[in-house]
Amino acid sequence: MRPVLSPTRRRLAGAVRGALAPLVASAVALGGLTAWTATGGAGSPARLRITDGRVWLPYAGNEFTVAFFRVRNAGGADDRLVSVTSPVTGRAMLSRTVRRGATESMAMVDTAAVPARSGLTMSAGGLKAMVKVSTPLRLGEELPFVLRFRDSGRVTATARVVRLGD
Repeated sequence: MRPVLSPTRRRLAGAVRGALAPLVASAVALGGLTAWTATGGAGSPARLRITDGRVWLPYAGNEFTVAFFRVRNAGGADDRLVSVTSPVTGRAMLSRTVRRGATESMAMVDTAAVPARSGLTMSAGGLKAMVKVSTPLRLGEELPFVLRFRDSGRVTATARVVRLGD
């Protein structure tokens, strides 16, 4: 028969010390994570706002034109623009102007970064949305657009038809 071990002061002290180390480590980690989150270090979701939408009025019978938007991200997480569509123009293609020496060309882009606490400004010399115009556009007309983002989903915007270069 095995002897019954009764708890001794030394055994109890050892058990308490053994349990105390992980408990203190967990409390320190939880406190650090709480402080990090409270100061905004854990981030917040992307908060997007679309402004300054404009579409260049096509000239000389051209059926393609470009649309530009300013995307502001006030949130703490990055996002990505993945597509642009409009019920008036259909799907737009994201493209970027690429300079190689003295020549410029256009390269299609799958997505575009929208950094946290910053944003994305589309321009003639940078990222733009190429759209095919199926009906004549009028100067000053406002067109509806939907910009789709990887994390934020669909965001609606409008773009005013302006003269080339405006």
